[in-house]
Amino acid sequence: MHLKRNFGAFESTVTSEQAQQYCENITKQSGSSFVHSFAFLSPDRREAMYTVYAFCQTVDDLIDHPKPGIDCQKELASWRMQLASIYIGTPSFPIALGLAKHVKTFDIPREYFEELIDGIEMDLTIKRYATFADLYQYCYRVASMTGLISTKVLGAQSPHANEYAINLGLAFQLTNILRDIGVDAKRGRIYLPQEDLIRFGYSEQDIFANTTSLAFQKLMEFQAQRAHEYYANAQAALPLEDRKTLLVAEIMRKVYLHILCQIEKNPSRVFQERVRVSSLLKTTFAIQTWIKIIFQQAIARILPKHFSS
Repeated sequence: MHLKRNFGAFESTVTSEQAQQYCENITKQSGSSFVHSFAFLSPDRREAMYTVYAFCQTVDDLIDHPKPGIDCQKELASWRMQLASIYIGTPSFPIALGLAKHVKTFDIPREYFEELIDGIEMDLTIKRYATFADLYQYCYRVASMTGLISTKVLGAQSPHANEYAINLGLAFQLTNILRDIGVDAKRGRIYLPQEDLIRFGYSEQDIFANTTSLAFQKLMEFQAQRAHEYYANAQAALPLEDRKTLLVAEIMRKVYLHILCQIEKNPSRVFQERVRVSSLLKTTFAIQTWIKIIFQQAIARILPKHFSS
């Protein structure tokens, strides 16, 4: 059965297996960097990640790529209703049908998804952020919540795993904000805090004109350093006992950190293209990360008292 991507209800004849395939198709067609890392997961966790990603992608697309004549606010309200139905066993949307199984299996709190939708909804009314504190709330909702959901799916056990997920989510979102400056500007959105634009003497008009002045260079250095701090915070919080469990997240940390470094080398690229990582390099990062974690765990078993994270 061919499943078209839409936001309507599923026909009652569609099975949970078909719903799962629907979610997998959305995820694989997205071209996301995350998909490559899912290969390292067990089948049940991989299926859950496909479904979580499909949920995030679909709800986000409501705002970033709205269909003509669609009321985005009403669509988000429909998704909130579906979210409620997932937790009482009566979902009707395709992705909700697929997600219902996984939230139960991996004990994912409903609040995580609700706060994620709250973050996505912010894009309907907020086009500017006065301070980084304001932007932090947005990043926390749309990215750290995704990290916390993923941590449940991956099966992390350490109490420090949530701190890791929150910081890594923030680092990812700050990296995305930098590489999408040009794209977001075309949508009328500027995520860089207004206080930072003022601090470095770089105006909104400069962004819209794709100006790459010295002020722009200094602004980008500052933003990149902030992202680096969250990557470092995540790494510091990464619990040794969960490093293998969080392999997928660590692969993505490597990929996104590479993207950030590429932007730092040539900040003007953000006005020309979306900085990406080739499939070959993603595979290389995945293998390197897997080997590193296996080696760290081996050393930890040999020298448990002297091993330092």
